[in-house]
Amino acid sequence: MERSITSTARREQIVRAAIDTIAEVGYARASFARITERAGLSSPRMISYHFAGKDDLIRQIAHDVFDAGARYIHERTERESTATGRLRAYLQANLRFLRDHPRDLVALAEIGPHLRTGAGEPHTSSSTQEFSVRSLEEMLANGVSSGEFREFDPRAMAVLIRSAVDAAAQRLRDDPGFDFDGYTREVVDAFTRATEQD
Repeated sequence: MERSITSTARREQIVRAAIDTIAEVGYARASFARITERAGLSSPRMISYHFAGKDDLIRQIAHDVFDAGARYIHERTERESTATGRLRAYLQANLRFLRDHPRDLVALAEIGPHLRTGAGEPHTSSSTQEFSVRSLEEMLANGVSSGEFREFDPRAMAVLIRSAVDAAAQRLRDDPGFDFDGYTREVVDAFTRATEQD
């Protein structure tokens, strides 16, 4: 059991060092030697012991960042008892997670074009988003079914919402002067109005 805990902690240490390295120098220059140095490890072989290669490592980065975001959002939406409250919490939590994890965002943007499935197929932005879109679609559909939301296509609305979140991520990366708090207020207000009963 102790070996398993140690191994998990080491993998997390390597992933964190890889995120910080990729965010700082880019995917192409984020060698195992650089990641080893940032992680304070004695040899790149320690990375190779835990990960089959760079593809395996960047898949783990994507998994860990998406999983952390999903947990953060889920915890906040589940506190709400109404469909509108859950939607507002979903939007606020998504956007706050982006704001509070800038290095993770930069690293994801860097590794995105290089991500491959276990079968070696490239990930697309749509395939990467699909889990988030489907879970949001279900939440919206429940609001429509209960009568709290107006009638609309839940999948189309979910895709629109995800697009607004992704646009914020890009602005955060590229525009240091972006009024993120103002954007958050407007997005929450816009989608609250777009889903409410007439």
